[in-house]
Amino acid sequence: MGKDYYKILGVSKDADDDAIKKAYKKQALKWHPDRNKDKGEEAKQKFQELGEAFEVLSDKNKRAVYDQYGEEGLKAGPPPPSGGGAGGFPGGFGGFPGGAGGPGGTTFSFTSGGPGGGFKSYRPSDADDIFKHFFSSFGGGGMGGMGGGMDDDMGGMPGGGFSNFSSFGGGGRPRSGFQSSRQASEKPPAIKRPLPITLEDLYTGTTKRLKVTRKIRDGASGRIVTTDKVLTINVKPGWKAGTKIRFPGEGDELENGETQDIEFIIEEKPHPTFKREGDNLTMKVQLTLLEALSGFTKQIKTLDGRTLKINNTTNVIQPGQESRVANEGMPNSKTGKKGDLVIKYEVKFPTSLSASQKEEIKRVLS
Repeated sequence: MGKDYYKILGVSKDADDDAIKKAYKKQALKWHPDRNKDKGEEAKQKFQELGEAFEVLSDKNKRAVYDQYGEEGLKAGPPPPSGGGAGGFPGGFGGFPGGAGGPGGTTFSFTSGGPGGGFKSYRPSDADDIFKHFFSSFGGGGMGGMGGGMDDDMGGMPGGGFSNFSSFGGGGRPRSGFQSSRQASEKPPAIKRPLPITLEDLYTGTTKRLKVTRKIRDGASGRIVTTDKVLTINVKPGWKAGTKIRFPGEGDELENGETQDIEFIIEEKPHPTFKREGDNLTMKVQLTLLEALSGFTKQIKTLDGRTLKINNTTNVIQPGQESRVANEGMPNSKTGKKGDLVIKYEVKFPTSLSASQKEEIKRVLS
């Protein structure tokens, strides 16, 4: 007999359409993989079996074949009838063109007077497509007898945004013109939040733990509740402004059942000394006229707390002149190699000179 679809859905063999739909709705919401991430493959397998059971039992033709020949006969093709019709099938069946049946036999087809028209050997649809088509059809009037609204039961489940689906009927599959629900529905926009980071943290790397407040639908009551969650971001050395960190499904749950992503965008906080230009760091150093002419030695505190000495004792420094210190810039997040430290000199001239100072300068420079 193979799988017991009635047992999988938890209904009796004489269950009507409404009972089958209600059972599937309840079990599919309970076992959806998005709500059972801790159960992994077990939830995926259970969810697929529920979709398969519903797809068969909600279609009169498939159900009739299943009731008489079981899962193997349904999927591989029942044996050809001896004589005219196939006893026990509603409406009676014509011949079985296309070859022999039976488990492992040739795929067959036949015409039925029952609902849904022609029938071919059954191949299960994707469980996610069955689920989404079920609820899109429910909103379009194809779920007669269910009552209520989808929002009452869709806590934590993906949904909404469906298009190009026919009303629900036959084997629960979309009719011609079907597009995959993943193609037909657009993902809701992410919640975007800036994440200001100091230049020191972008230089060394750091870990940020952020508490976010989100709105989700309670699976039991269907009400919107507010919950807090801590998200961890490992900031890598060398990350740049504009770097995006996305947390799928950690945002608010929308009315259609879809859950938004959260996306943080790195912003670089201004630094009093250094400015980033690609992988290089730039800084300004002020010199007196005497230092510019006669030389200097200065100490600079780096972003990681080290002390770096810079000096010039040989050359005259012109206003706006630059010098470079290799490998003292920002690290590259991909290669780990550091850029340069670019020092831009500003020469501060005196605001006034005495007569004797002017004479001395003339004597020295003439």
